[in-house]
Amino acid sequence: MIYILSEKQYEDAENLPVILINHLSKKIDLSSYDALIFSSKNGVIAIDALTDSWKDIPSYSIGSGTSKEIEKRGGTTVYEARSSYGDDFAKEINTRLEDKKVLFLRAKVVTSSLNTILEDAGVLLSEEVVYETVCAQCGMLNIPQEGSIIIFSSPSTIECFFQCFKWKKSYTAVVIGTKTASYMPKDIPFEMAPKQSIPSCIDLAKILRNKRL
Repeated sequence: MIYILSEKQYEDAENLPVILINHLSKKIDLSSYDALIFSSKNGVIAIDALTDSWKDIPSYSIGSGTSKEIEKRGGTTVYEARSSYGDDFAKEINTRLEDKKVLFLRAKVVTSSLNTILEDAGVLLSEEVVYETVCAQCGMLNIPQEGSIIIFSSPSTIECFFQCFKWKKSYTAVVIGTKTASYMPKDIPFEMAPKQSIPSCIDLAKILRNKRL
């Protein structure tokens, strides 16, 4: 069995939602901003629930999934990152945003230095926390089957998984990228997807599963 540790459904994988996303309710005035930064599609979903005015402001997106969410909800992506890592993303866009007033719509906890990198480059950056990731209640979750391949798509999925479950030797870990990998317990081996995306993780998990057959 291949497990995805979130609520979103993917073909060829079972959902084990150890993390949940809470969208925060607040008033945000976007009238003075020249650009918006999204490092996750959750930021897009959250701001869209709060106001329609974000759609009139150019958006800078960390990846294709986030860009699709922006476009689907009526916004405009003017730049999509070549790298899905927050620090690299910041370095790609810092000169484009220099002296602009920019709003970063973010999670309560972020693992990159995107904000500091942009501020150091002269970007007039503000930040608004519009969603948070929380761990699901362990009693609501089923223990993964023996021999499962478990996909860790963020540091939060690692934290919440190990709050609920002990690692079994028959499990195989697949991680989405180097940032997530750095949060894995040191005694647990893992495989890393060739691209930083969940579909790439699933493709790798299927290859690993087929090798066992």
